[in-house]
Amino acid sequence: MPMSAVWGKVNTVFLDMDGTLLDLSFDSYFWQQHLPLRYSQKYQMEFSHARELLQSYFNGKAGTLDWYCTDYWTKELGLEVAALKREIAWRIRIFPSAKHFLEKLASSEKHIALVTNAHPDTIAVKMQSVQIESYFDRIISSHDFGCPKEQQEFWKNMRRAYPFDPETTLFIDDNLDVLAAGEAYGIRHLITIQQPDSSRPKRDTLPYPSISDFSEIMPE
Repeated sequence: MPMSAVWGKVNTVFLDMDGTLLDLSFDSYFWQQHLPLRYSQKYQMEFSHARELLQSYFNGKAGTLDWYCTDYWTKELGLEVAALKREIAWRIRIFPSAKHFLEKLASSEKHIALVTNAHPDTIAVKMQSVQIESYFDRIISSHDFGCPKEQQEFWKNMRRAYPFDPETTLFIDDNLDVLAAGEAYGIRHLITIQQPDSSRPKRDTLPYPSISDFSEIMPE
């Protein structure tokens, strides 16, 4: 369906943050370089060993709320994760055309929500850097509901707290598992991102309609 037709059917827009509006390269660098570096320095071990050790921790929590939780990792690793993110906040970058896209949405009569798995501490770090929070009617973290967007319970809680019609909702997210959960819940319009991380190649053969730039779906 052409986007011009989609916009005519959409009343609510849910937007993910990392990898959708913001370049995931910040997060890749943080988890694979900066955090292992600080961990190796604190516990006096080789960087390569620290990164390997942390990766095993991360893999064990993939897809769970803990994986996204700065409080959890601060306790587990003995490092102030939110503070470490602020150390390299200059790396946080909004995608080209994303801010203009938000401006166009904000001037429409549609309901706009940032819906993210990120911890509130991480949201605060990102919003301080990119200054886009004013475009959203609501900013929703999965930590508000105690379960990640990958789970149906999140969407049930979300609809109870902030009623929306899945049939007239557009959901844009880079995480395919999250989109699958949204689809299973009944969200009608789904779009993903071809290149969530600018430091990595574009993805192809994606199971959902995809964009490389927000200019491709700009509201009229």
